[in-house]
Amino acid sequence: MKQKLLDRTLEITNVTRGKEPNKSELCKRFGLDESLPLFVFIGRLVYEKGADLFPAVVYKSMLKKDCSLFILGAGKDSIESELKSLRIHFNRNYACVIGFDEALAHQLYAAADFLLMPSRVEPCGLNQMYALRYGTIPIVRRTGGLNDTVIDLGDGGFGICHIQASVQDVCDSINRAKELYKNKKELKRIRKKCMRIDHSWDNSAQDYLTLYKSLTP
Repeated sequence: MKQKLLDRTLEITNVTRGKEPNKSELCKRFGLDESLPLFVFIGRLVYEKGADLFPAVVYKSMLKKDCSLFILGAGKDSIESELKSLRIHFNRNYACVIGFDEALAHQLYAAADFLLMPSRVEPCGLNQMYALRYGTIPIVRRTGGLNDTVIDLGDGGFGICHIQASVQDVCDSINRAKELYKNKKELKRIRKKCMRIDHSWDNSAQDYLTLYKSLTP
């Protein structure tokens, strides 16, 4: 029997009603405040992914205790140790699971309001595209595939982008996201916009076919 990963599935027509039970279940499980915007990072805890920034980002973004941050991943021992040690200081606003857990990753995508990807190097990137299907708004550094697939809200898009892989840039982007979270009508609109984006091969294959036909005599 196929394992049920989510408390409730998400559709464009029920994105808010779909997210709420998933977020509630996850927050109860890890002792987080479900009334706050939830930011997540899912991936390798290495320099290339900007994971070394997170200990300082956690400290700086948690000062007002007006958001929650969840990190799932594994990588460099020193980064893992720093992130684990922060749990004692911000237990109601911060959770960290070291390791790979596919089921939990799905639950985080479904529960989260925002996905953090401050990568220094990202040739393509899949997590931001997974997030879009769950109505989770990506917060990314403008590099590689992240720059190709995420358009900033200020440019009429659906994500939040920053230029530098720095603690300040990540925290500034988190602050932008907090403001968006307060505007529930706009938040819902952006979530639906995210979910309508099609990065499937059906769509890409049609684009390639159209291009090929335009080049043939």
